[in-house]
Amino acid sequence: MSEHHTSPGAHEAPDLGAVENTVAPSGDTIKVEQAAAESESANRGAGLMSGPFGRNLGLVVALLIICVVGVATTGDRFASIDNVLTILRFASIVGVVSIGMTFVIIGGGIDLSVGAILALASVWATTFATQTMATDTHWLVMVFVAMAVGGACGLINGVLIAYGKIVPFIMTLAMLASARGLAEIISERRTQIVTVEGFRDVFTADILGVPILVVIFAVVSVGGWVLLNRTTFGRRTLAVGGSPEAARLAGINVNRHTMMLYVLVGLCCGLAALMFIGRTSTGSSTHGTLIELDAIAAVVIGGTLLTGGRGTIVGTVFGVLIFSTLSNVFVLNNQDSSTQAVAKGIIIVVAVLLQQRLARRTTST
Repeated sequence: MSEHHTSPGAHEAPDLGAVENTVAPSGDTIKVEQAAAESESANRGAGLMSGPFGRNLGLVVALLIICVVGVATTGDRFASIDNVLTILRFASIVGVVSIGMTFVIIGGGIDLSVGAILALASVWATTFATQTMATDTHWLVMVFVAMAVGGACGLINGVLIAYGKIVPFIMTLAMLASARGLAEIISERRTQIVTVEGFRDVFTADILGVPILVVIFAVVSVGGWVLLNRTTFGRRTLAVGGSPEAARLAGINVNRHTMMLYVLVGLCCGLAALMFIGRTSTGSSTHGTLIELDAIAAVVIGGTLLTGGRGTIVGTVFGVLIFSTLSNVFVLNNQDSSTQAVAKGIIIVVAVLLQQRLARRTTST
């Protein structure tokens, strides 16, 4: 007769797996799990609304409200196709400058000289010598001159800010004064009429009924979105603006990248100068006056942090459209420019306050 040996206490030891599988959760446990699930769902919703989707949705709502006010106060004059094209044409020049400004601000800088660079580029591209050369060769000479002037001014800003360690606010303020003064010297404070027919024909043309200026703005916006969201340059811009020291430790040449950002906004100013010349058929040292404020305001309204490290091209485009539509509503209601300036100032302050609140909430979470 065989003898079956078992270890002492084997029958007394509880089967923990069986206990876990058979013991039903208590009511408190269920409540805790439900609360955790609801909290997680709420956090996901809050995160979605505090992200780019939520910010852009708020901009769309704001734009729709302004449109409703426009229709309610001016009727068909606001809702007509011609007026919509007028809004877009007005927005196009500021929009191109704002796209470049978005990159600079995301990168942690700012550029107050965009209006003066635009004026200098418009004057230089419409001098008698430049137009004579364009008439003898090709109107693209004027395009090359405007882009070269804009790029050169941006390069000067970038080099002195990145390598000279001059504060962006001071450097671009100095460029503002210098470029505007040089434009007045070159033009002798006179308006220069464009006589090159090829240039005028191109920049006053329509494509399927849409002004070429609006098409240029659309192309620049799409190009800016791709550059910011789908390229190494864009990712480095976000990194440099978020934390320059961390970006440097990650192997990014922060100085060179900062310089390139100012060259980029300078080229945008050159393009905007060409659009200004095309719209007015003139070059003048007064072109682009205070456009830097409109550009910065549009970028801030669009959700780009003034401290850098975050921003979207889509938000900037909405910011430009909001300001252009608002100005149009004011004009149709016979409101003067002073009233418009007060309204814009209030909007900027509200936008910055909302940014600070959102930044604190993001930091706390």
